[in-house]
Amino acid sequence: MDEHAATTAVDRDSRTVVREEELHRLLAAVGPQRPGTRRKDALLTVVGMPGAGKTTLAEAVADRFAADGGRVLRADCSPSETDLAFSCLHQLLRPIRKDIDALPPRQREALHTAFGLTERGEAPDPMLIGIAVLTMLSDRAAEQPLLLVVDDAQWADSVSVDALSFAARRLADEPVTLLVATRDSALRGLVAREPAVTLEPLGRGAAERLLDLQPQVPTGLTRVRVLDQAEGNPLALVELARAGAYSDDATRAADGPLPVTDRLERLYAGRLAALPEGTRRAVVRLAAVNTEDPSLAVLSWLPDIADPVWAPAEEAGLVRRGAGRLRHGHPLSRLAVYHAAPAEERRAAHLELAELFRDQDPDRHAWHLAAATVGVSARVSAALEDSADRARHRSGFAAAAHMLERAADLHPDRGQSTRLLGAATRTAVLTGRLDLVERLAARTRADTDDATAAAYAALQVGRLMALTTSHSAAFGQLMRSAAALADRAPGPALEALAAAAVVRFYSGDVTQLHEIERLLTRTSAHPGHVYGEREKLLAGWVGSVARPEAAEPHLALRLPALAARAREEPETLTLLAVAAWLLDETELAARTFDDAFASWTSHGPLPDGLGGVAALAYLEQGRWARAQTACTELAAVASRAGLDHASACAAATEALLRALRGDLAGARSRARYALSLVDPRESRSVLALAHRALGTAATAEGDHETAYRHYRAVFDDQGHPAHYHLSYPVLPELAASAAREGRQQEATRIVDGVEESLADAGLLAPRRTALVRLSRAVLAPADEAERHFTAALETPVLGRRPFERAQALLAYGEWLRRRRRIADARPPLIEAEAVFRRLAAQPWVARAQSELRAAGTRSGTAAPDALAALTPQQQHIVRLAALGLTNREVAEKLYLSPRTVSSHLYRAFPKLGITSRAQLRDVVEGTVSGADAETGRQRPPLSAPESS
Repeated sequence: MDEHAATTAVDRDSRTVVREEELHRLLAAVGPQRPGTRRKDALLTVVGMPGAGKTTLAEAVADRFAADGGRVLRADCSPSETDLAFSCLHQLLRPIRKDIDALPPRQREALHTAFGLTERGEAPDPMLIGIAVLTMLSDRAAEQPLLLVVDDAQWADSVSVDALSFAARRLADEPVTLLVATRDSALRGLVAREPAVTLEPLGRGAAERLLDLQPQVPTGLTRVRVLDQAEGNPLALVELARAGAYSDDATRAADGPLPVTDRLERLYAGRLAALPEGTRRAVVRLAAVNTEDPSLAVLSWLPDIADPVWAPAEEAGLVRRGAGRLRHGHPLSRLAVYHAAPAEERRAAHLELAELFRDQDPDRHAWHLAAATVGVSARVSAALEDSADRARHRSGFAAAAHMLERAADLHPDRGQSTRLLGAATRTAVLTGRLDLVERLAARTRADTDDATAAAYAALQVGRLMALTTSHSAAFGQLMRSAAALADRAPGPALEALAAAAVVRFYSGDVTQLHEIERLLTRTSAHPGHVYGEREKLLAGWVGSVARPEAAEPHLALRLPALAARAREEPETLTLLAVAAWLLDETELAARTFDDAFASWTSHGPLPDGLGGVAALAYLEQGRWARAQTACTELAAVASRAGLDHASACAAATEALLRALRGDLAGARSRARYALSLVDPRESRSVLALAHRALGTAATAEGDHETAYRHYRAVFDDQGHPAHYHLSYPVLPELAASAAREGRQQEATRIVDGVEESLADAGLLAPRRTALVRLSRAVLAPADEAERHFTAALETPVLGRRPFERAQALLAYGEWLRRRRRIADARPPLIEAEAVFRRLAAQPWVARAQSELRAAGTRSGTAAPDALAALTPQQQHIVRLAALGLTNREVAEKLYLSPRTVSSHLYRAFPKLGITSRAQLRDVVEGTVSGADAETGRQRPPLSAPESS
């Protein structure tokens, strides 16, 4: 071992010694799982300031893991690659890139597109990339345990973070651990809620021990200065000690009151200046490359790794050589070298690199060309814009926004620069980073005299704010943009009003309604402007969302034709689906959401408009597995982007699903989490959904007093709906719990108010009438109840919502049985129980079966009870496996790993009383056909469940 290699080993080992406790914690966390013990966390985080020892600990853990027979994959993130989409993920998976070819076709194509390994096609679905990564890791882990190390993760590109965080949440059943070292404890998606290790500054005793372990132990005044200035930072202690060993002047140079990183940069810069000319030039070239693992092409451009020219730089701690790799001594050394080098030398290196990448990598070619450009250049700006387009196509929205911003800086034409900044701002919305969007919008306003461009930039800020909890601020921002655009650009003004209507739905604020309607009248009838089809649609959509009762009847009639014409336009399909759902056209809404999600390509992962209500549409249609998937997808996107309101919407809807299925503890947990994220006065939508979920959970337990309290919270003190659309479905449950608790008078007052409003309900009157009838049925005297039940059950709109209809049938059957009309009670009870079993609504299955037993009728086969013993996740997997889908195919549909699917099936077989996969079809067909046999209906052959 040469002198520097020995010194480096001492530095690493000594810093590990003073972090011994942290090292043991990490080793225990990534160690082999003992039989019968709970799976350790799949995501571990090491957080600390630069030089705290994160990399040293990560390397020590990786070395031990590999020595124990595991496989280590690692990525060393760098600042220059933060804006290169999928660069971190590509680096991490490069050693096993051949595994991509073994993936299912859609997953394989998604990763090939993301990594630029295929001709340009459709943009990859971020969820599909995540499941591809999960599948690759699961397959590899079947051979040997895996440790993924992401170092300096604060510089990881955002789409890599998204894919890895998606996979990390689904690794519970895999021998895979993701170890993340980062400076930022708030890094979205890739930081555990409780970091495994937080590296605090070393105490005086530990710092003293570290100095004593150095090859040249500082003493006297030098030692005191090193201890004082390092402030407990291990890297600073090591480097300042080394600087003292090289020169007393170096120690004196570090004596000023500068931050640790600045001191170290000065030290590294001093070492650079002391290098021989050829070595200095080679080190500057390496710094311009700015990657920890240069490609073969770049290595051929640099002096050979074995060239003696590197020796002085290695001795100075500026580079490291070993195992065929050439690396910077530390990220700080790269930064210091780069900034200390003469500007012309840096530019020359970038120009040479740009030429090197011209035919190999157009994105790196454009980046290095821009780094070498002084002043402006339309040619380089165009190259960056092309690169941004490629990044956007790969869902690299953060990278695209950065490139467009740089392209704007380089363009000589001010109008084009404004256009590029506007494009950067629009693209940044899809990152979910409000701070980035606000900064770009502020730049646009500052750099242009174009009032339309400035207002449009402000509109982008409002669009993203609408998905946060700052509804008042978002609404004000959007309405100001709409007002500024109304006279000069009605099209963008309507976009601003559409976003404001989304806020109005979330908040339920009636004052916002009046402001929208006032400005909509002015904007949608601007003299001299010829309105296109999309603008006409937006105008109608704004009105429907803000006040669905006032929607024009012709809009509802045109929705199917409009959806058919927009088959390949996912953004338009989403708008149409939302409108259909708000106008109670549930089947059309769900079908149109299906088409929108199927054709969604490069528009980005963020929920657009009210796309999050897709889960509610699927829930109403009885496609609960698909509703759960929609909730999961929305929650994942919202979590990555830090959008609290979108997270709250997903949690509240999932809470309702859990309550309906009988997971009462989970329902309460998700509902309370949703309420904790919002101010109920600003988000009546979340309030209504969360309290409906809590009321449903209480109803399932028979706690009608608590149920009434939660249902009552969905209406205000005067008995008016708290939310103009989401409060109404609660009405029958409110009435039922009130009837059981002797609160008929108060509930009747609320029902009376809703009935009085039916005259103004427009297209929504049929469903609301049915809800009023069902409420009357449980509140009215016995001689009036039956006509209300029958009137409600004859309403076609109720028939399109299987669970609501089954609830009505159950209530009617209970009413009939209690009046000893046993023969009349059996048919509605049998039909209700069959629907509840199909939906796996366990509390209602039990309630219906209890009523059937009391009516002297059995509910059918025992098969439903077998499925009922499974968790909802296991039920989804069993149903798909029964269709003949492989574990990989099931995993792709449910966003799980194949190993997780296998694990769930392994646990499900004993519960179902079977021993082989071939028996699944009989079990599932028996489950879905038992009730149909009793009602005399025939069912088509087993087909793919709605979750597929």
